[in-house]
Amino acid sequence: MKRIFIVTGEPSGDKIASSVIAKLKKINPNIEYLSVGGSHLQSLNIKTIFDLKDITYLGFTSVLFNIFKIRKRINTTVEEIIRFKPDILFTVDSPDFTLRVSERVKNINKDIKTIHYVAPQVWVWRKNRVKKMKKFIDHMLLLFKFEKKYFDEENIINTFVGHPLLQNHNAGKIILNNLTSNDKNIISLFPGSRNSETKVLMPILIDFIKLMNAKSSDYTFVFHATKNNKNFIINKVNECKIDNIDIISDENIKLQILTKSTFAVSKSGTISLQICNANIPSIIIYKLNFINFMIFKFLVNVKFANIINIINNREVIPELLQNECNANEIFNSVSYLLKKPELINEQLTTCKKTIDNIRSKTSSAQESASVLNKYLIF
Repeated sequence: MKRIFIVTGEPSGDKIASSVIAKLKKINPNIEYLSVGGSHLQSLNIKTIFDLKDITYLGFTSVLFNIFKIRKRINTTVEEIIRFKPDILFTVDSPDFTLRVSERVKNINKDIKTIHYVAPQVWVWRKNRVKKMKKFIDHMLLLFKFEKKYFDEENIINTFVGHPLLQNHNAGKIILNNLTSNDKNIISLFPGSRNSETKVLMPILIDFIKLMNAKSSDYTFVFHATKNNKNFIINKVNECKIDNIDIISDENIKLQILTKSTFAVSKSGTISLQICNANIPSIIIYKLNFINFMIFKFLVNVKFANIINIINNREVIPELLQNECNANEIFNSVSYLLKKPELINEQLTTCKKTIDNIRSKTSSAQESASVLNKYLIF
């Protein structure tokens, strides 16, 4: 029986990996799995060797403060992979963890095929990483077509599979009447999947809701949570004693809530693509501590944080970063856009054109599963 070891580094990677493996199981059911994963992979009856929370950190300083713990987890992961003797090491996103594991595994056993999904953003910073990856990555699965040239230059085998958040979802409809008020407009809030992100953004978003409520009673605010940060968000919401807030973590319900939303406020990241794909207007927010921000500012060679803005080389979706990421600025931006339907239409039109240009012909999960299966057949 063929074997695959899956390595993820955070909840979003766990979710992406599970979508691919679910497709692969249908193509080839005779595969044994082991992982560094979370609840999504575990729902497919795939065992994880330790809790994903142990390696999910945000920013340079958080990594530095936990460097010995992370190094220990890398050592443990490498040892377990070598012991498992997989045919494929399938790593997903979180390059500072997953690619370090891949490099060490390849040095020990060159027969293990290494396939990485979600290429590091070398077009944003540290382009020279591609030369190093050539030594230990057998196949790179790309989210965006424009990434291909960077890996072709170094003769790294790569396949454009598209972004998982842009594929069509055919989950059954769920009746939402008991979850939200039908007479109020929904504003969806995305405070991030990492606990470190959520801790920073939740107080800001709570204050934003208070400002909105002082102006109007027309809105219901829905926090899109993960299983990892749901309890933290619930506790924060309970502390503020605001009635028009809901919290959801079920993926099918989250998608339906998003499609019914009037507006979305999202942390910077790939979730913004899903918001665009749902044709919902939005703004982007993000905040790092000062040291992390200065390091990023020094290293990053793009003007924007959001991928839609990066592709268009202009601010299609407003970005409120660092000092501008505060309740007053969010309130002013959201209020202004809600009063300007022509600006919302312009944003949605540009987003749709951009999304159409980066969408794969089939689903990202299906394309990725096909690549994995080919390596198992040969």
